[in-house]
Amino acid sequence: LQALGVDYIDESEVLTPADERHHVNKHDFNVPFVCGCRDLGEALRRIGEGAAMIRTKGEAGTGNIVEAVRHLRSVWDSIRKLQAMPEEQLMTEAKELGAPYELVRETRTLGRLPVVNFAAGGVATPADAALMMQLGADGVFVGSGIFKSEDPARMAHAIVQAVTHYQDPKILADISKGLGEAMRGLELSQIPEEELLAKRGW
Repeated sequence: LQALGVDYIDESEVLTPADERHHVNKHDFNVPFVCGCRDLGEALRRIGEGAAMIRTKGEAGTGNIVEAVRHLRSVWDSIRKLQAMPEEQLMTEAKELGAPYELVRETRTLGRLPVVNFAAGGVATPADAALMMQLGADGVFVGSGIFKSEDPARMAHAIVQAVTHYQDPKILADISKGLGEAMRGLELSQIPEEELLAKRGW
């Protein structure tokens, strides 16, 4: 992919994994990587491997935002826990997170991840996008689910506007009018355990 000149590589759990035990050492590449996470430990491990960007995984292809919310809240809850923790406990916390100590320390100092964190997996409407921004995402990824909406181009434009104006309820209400039907969300309990994508990786 780097030789092809791509702008970014997504080390994606949505694709069939080539190696179920190891993640790519991203320091060996010039092209930046984006990687998924469900919690702070996963995020910091991927950053330690060289990820330039993180995305909370959510559950891709479902149009169901609940997992994306759960994962983003988990990351922020753990960051707040770090900030309330005495300095002498950080080494133990790094061990429990399975993450590099220096990154745990930097995250505590910054009060956020040291790279941008976008929300992904289940973002299908302007309301979903605005919610993820309000919960602390730096942006959102919108996947193929948008093409299952009644008017994909209009829905995409509205989602972009929602990310820009996520703190303005009037604009959010206006851009959400007349969009037609969104992708019908899938109930996660109806998806067989082995088909859930967010659980891939460690």
